[in-house]
Amino acid sequence: MRLTCINRIHDLARRDERVVFVGSDLSPGLLSGMKEEFPDRHYMEGVAEANIIGLAAGLAMEGYMPYVNTIATFITRRCYEQVAIDVCLHDLPVRLIGNGGGVVYAPLGPTHLAVEDIAIMRALPNMTIVAPADAEEMTRVMDTTLDWPHPIYIRLAKGGDPVVTRAPDGFAIGKAIRLREAAGGRGAPVLLVGTGVGTTQALGAAERLEADGIPCHVLHMPTVKPLDVAALTGLAKGARLVVTVEEHTVIGGLGSAVTDALVERLDGAVPRIRRVGIPDAFVHDYGSQDHLLQSFGIKPEPIAALVRETLHPGG
Repeated sequence: MRLTCINRIHDLARRDERVVFVGSDLSPGLLSGMKEEFPDRHYMEGVAEANIIGLAAGLAMEGYMPYVNTIATFITRRCYEQVAIDVCLHDLPVRLIGNGGGVVYAPLGPTHLAVEDIAIMRALPNMTIVAPADAEEMTRVMDTTLDWPHPIYIRLAKGGDPVVTRAPDGFAIGKAIRLREAAGGRGAPVLLVGTGVGTTQALGAAERLEADGIPCHVLHMPTVKPLDVAALTGLAKGARLVVTVEEHTVIGGLGSAVTDALVERLDGAVPRIRRVGIPDAFVHDYGSQDHLLQSFGIKPEPIAALVRETLHPGG
């Protein structure tokens, strides 16, 4: 997913002379082809995240469209004030690309785990947040960024993730995608809502649940902000349970956005809601991304078990 995203910047630069790449202490050979073809639109800065955000904001004010890339924790936490004041306050078309959203960098420990990035970016006015599920969707995401006039945070997963999205569904900022329709079963359907690779886990859970006769819709939210409230509420109205799935803390991310929307729009008729994600605690365990996802229950079988227990307590 990362290489797909980065290589697409070079393609976009050929199409639009406003496109500029700004990196922070990344691989020396990253986008070397773009550097050779467009040397005046390729900048590789050092370990200076606040500086690159200021640089990108200045370029945007001069009519350019900067694509800024570094590790997700660095491009969100380390330079948050610059993102807020330099970029969002002026509503500039800067694209912030965060490598390794969630627990991708699990072997490096809590300093590199971007488990609250969606929450803090979601709090900023004018910010758009996008979390594609796979590399093919990432291509469609990048193709829309030239026409969006506001700041965007693009959350990258590890790469090599299975392709679960479909080209005919396309991609539009602020639009959800229904990836699975509830098949016949017992009772009203369960609505599983995912973003990023959380959608992949939700699809796996839906397969297990429907094998048990529990029908499930799966709604993919590649855009967390602005949220597709119409698609969400349309399915939630008839659901007996809504479950959100994200590789992110349960505070302030997709689960919070979905809960906020349903409480405001379905006043008095809100279905039961369960949020699958990382608990309100620093991640002190080490290992692989898969190990941490399993430990937090962000995998198909634990998600399915949560649904079964919620629908049939003690059963």
